[in-house]
Amino acid sequence: RKIRVVVDYVMNHTSDLHPWFVESRSSKDNPKRDWYVWRDPSADGGPPNNWVSVFSGPSWTLDPTTGQYYRNSYLATQPDLNWRNPEVVDAMEDVARFWLELGVDGFRVDAAHQMMKDPLERDNPPVPEGYVDPYKDMGEYGRFQHIYDLGHEDVHACHRRLRSVLDEYPDRVAVSEVHVFDLEEWALYYGTALDELHMPFNFHLMAADWNARSVRETVDAVLGAIPSGATTNWTLGNHDEHRIASRLGPEHARLAAILLLTLPGAAFMYYGDEIGMTQVHVSDSDARDPWGENVSYLSRDGCRTPMQWTHDSGAGFTSGEPWLPFGPDLPDANVATQLDDPDSILALYQSLLRLRASDAIRAGEFRSLDQSDDDMFVFERRHGEDRIVVALNFSDNRKHVDLGDATTVVSTEPGRTGGVVRHLRPREGIVAIVGS
Repeated sequence: RKIRVVVDYVMNHTSDLHPWFVESRSSKDNPKRDWYVWRDPSADGGPPNNWVSVFSGPSWTLDPTTGQYYRNSYLATQPDLNWRNPEVVDAMEDVARFWLELGVDGFRVDAAHQMMKDPLERDNPPVPEGYVDPYKDMGEYGRFQHIYDLGHEDVHACHRRLRSVLDEYPDRVAVSEVHVFDLEEWALYYGTALDELHMPFNFHLMAADWNARSVRETVDAVLGAIPSGATTNWTLGNHDEHRIASRLGPEHARLAAILLLTLPGAAFMYYGDEIGMTQVHVSDSDARDPWGENVSYLSRDGCRTPMQWTHDSGAGFTSGEPWLPFGPDLPDANVATQLDDPDSILALYQSLLRLRASDAIRAGEFRSLDQSDDDMFVFERRHGEDRIVVALNFSDNRKHVDLGDATTVVSTEPGRTGGVVRHLRPREGIVAIVGS
């Protein structure tokens, strides 16, 4: 079916049930002891330093068998690999080759900025009063500035090694999960010679305020930060964030679809967003996410509910009991219902995806247009004579727009295609072809 498959590749850690770790924790002199990060307790018998795991709680777990702590950046059941051990590097490259030999088309590299930490393992300083930290809402983790427990410069050598493995196989790709919001630092993950992973995930739009000015400034800043010859990507939803339709509202979810699928670069869509699935309230008895067990308001269960294919009791997903419940939006937010509705959000996504075959969207240059109205984001995609203009009205008011005689081919509003649009309705977005 010409579907390509990319595998989620976790480089930072393994399960504590992995044979490597079972050996490593068995004794201090086991050959695989140094495959993970082990440290003696501090002088008071506690953890070696003040590092906190992403999921809250100490980033160190005491192992009673040997009396040492092992490091875990996430859960205690996910011990960190020691990437300063050449044997680990070789073994993990063999893991990558295993999947590449099977024919996968590449990797999504999990927690790609976490693998290398300060070799001196210095304490992280607390967040000073008034400091705006990108992790401020992440429970105990948000109490510290994460200077020493992630993103040490040695991480780039690890990614260059993985890239060299990928380059042994034709037509492969790797995208890295990098939660870094300083654009200069984020761009370093491309590699100074574009020799690291092909793209760091671009989460900057999700961090931006949802208004025209903030979104426009974010887009321009990202495109200005990527190295020459590199390709960026965009995402507005994923398995760690609240659903777009709940976070922004149903009308803005349509606006977001146009933005996501017309910007230059790769577009990453999260399953269910194309049918407007909303965040589901998951009761404590049904909860699955271990992060939510540590910090209840950070549970990600609500965006991880099963894909809704039909409106029957199993949503076309299962004849049994799903691991998480379906949401109350099931009667309308399902593929079968929306396939027959030309005005559905699914139909909008389909129209936009067909449009991505055009040269202007696939390979065209990007240029922001009229910036006189802070409620509007208007931009052009152009490839030779192929020219497309996108106009997005983020406000609750009707807005004038002058796109000349451009023909509207996609609109968030039903019945607004096939002609020239002079005004955008509240929260409307359009795509127009110039000279068609």
